[in-house]
Amino acid sequence: MLKELALSIDCGTQSLRAILFDREGNLIDMEKIKFEPPYFSKFHGWAEQHPEVYWETMIKAINKLKDKNDEYFKNLIGVTVTTQRDTAVFVDKNGKPLRPAILWLDQRNASKKNPLNFWENIAFSIINKKETAIRTFRRSRPNWVKEYEPEIWSNTYKFLLLSGYFMFKLTGKFIDSKASQIGHIPFDYKSQDWTKSKSHWRWRVFGVEREKLPELVPPCSIVGKISKKVSEETGLPEGLPIVASGSDKGCETIGVGCFDTESASLSFGTTATVQTTSKKYFETIPFIPPYPSVVPGYYNPEIEIFRGYWLVSWFLKEFGNKEIEIANKNGISPEALLEPLLDEIPPGSQGLVLHPMWTPGLDMPNAKGAIIGFGDVHTRAHIYRAIIEGINYALRDGMERIEKRGNIKIKRLMVSGGGSQSEKICQITSNMFNLPVYRTQTHETSGLGAAMCVFAGLGVYKDIFEAGKNMVKYSKVYEPQKNEVEIYEKLYKRVYKKIYGSLKRINLEIKKIVNYPE
Repeated sequence: MLKELALSIDCGTQSLRAILFDREGNLIDMEKIKFEPPYFSKFHGWAEQHPEVYWETMIKAINKLKDKNDEYFKNLIGVTVTTQRDTAVFVDKNGKPLRPAILWLDQRNASKKNPLNFWENIAFSIINKKETAIRTFRRSRPNWVKEYEPEIWSNTYKFLLLSGYFMFKLTGKFIDSKASQIGHIPFDYKSQDWTKSKSHWRWRVFGVEREKLPELVPPCSIVGKISKKVSEETGLPEGLPIVASGSDKGCETIGVGCFDTESASLSFGTTATVQTTSKKYFETIPFIPPYPSVVPGYYNPEIEIFRGYWLVSWFLKEFGNKEIEIANKNGISPEALLEPLLDEIPPGSQGLVLHPMWTPGLDMPNAKGAIIGFGDVHTRAHIYRAIIEGINYALRDGMERIEKRGNIKIKRLMVSGGGSQSEKICQITSNMFNLPVYRTQTHETSGLGAAMCVFAGLGVYKDIFEAGKNMVKYSKVYEPQKNEVEIYEKLYKRVYKKIYGSLKRINLEIKKIVNYPE
């Protein structure tokens, strides 16, 4: 007998996945389509993509999946969409995009202006956050469009995140999940709604009017049904319920079973993150809010390493010609061929330590990437292991900051993302954090978390917690190895933790001399 199934659409930066899950959390089948290219750059530092590409790719993925699983599609009970965060779409009254979407990794800035009023200037100066407000103003997509494409802004009816664009295409309504509101937007993260006061500084800093924003709905709520028109376009059954979920990282966090502050979710993706799930609101970095969780009414305190596992791609591009050539010949992932390099090198990479700030952190604006400790024993294998270790050092530092600010103690880690597919990386992570590391039965944890929203929202489970208990399963638990733990403890506390402070003045001099990074 066929079981009830949920369809998760997971739209990332590099690819889109259409995935079928059953109520036990088993991945029945999936279709993955890469974006070629994932984005384009009109100018250096830009990253854009046509929103229609995402929608058209979704249609292709659903139809390919349906062709292979026509019987399974008869048992679909709902569909949901989870997407990359902070990707901006400008649409007219008919929901038609007015320009390419501006992706989260786009580096353009509006002109340097101070959006604060007299009293805000005083208050923000006292807490040393005036420059943060100005940087935020410059990073806001509406502010850039208003300055450089005023005609586009005048014709913009709604400013949406990518999740909101998908919701419009599916439902015909300008709505979006509260759990997807992660970006440069005037969102009040504590109340999980648009900022109420019209005179609040957020409206001026982010530069968008309330009427240009969508209606917000709670995660796990039913937001509509597939219409005849959308059914004909997508291949989805007419009348199929559409359920709100949340951002890809948020879905990933519940997809690995992180539902409380004794657990932390490590995402080994392009941007590496450490998150926990908290009923209490607290800011890990002052004035950088915790994000809305896919668990309704909860929060995800998070630290991001902006160029996390992107560094692996960088390593392959600069040092991995051999692996890329072999991978292309054999139709396999070049990352899989890097695994033996980790076995060649001892813990600590024989004194090579990497600071993974190829893009500075939010509260480390003057940081730059660094590799220190080079000697004649070091090879490219040492560099690769130092990259993995450097990302973990940064994530551990982030975890400890979450613990301190939230007055909590994390006891276990759950891992997801491309790096979690490596046995060696999972074990290194356990050793570096001195905590058990849990790996789920599927690597498609964003899709799994989104599917939980479907089953919870449609009453198969009473809530998202019950869905998690029934749908998250672990394939392996990695326990810390004492001999490696001791080495990493010393390197972390006596070396890594001191790198930023030691190099800060040097990085400032570099910035003055060559004007990079901005």
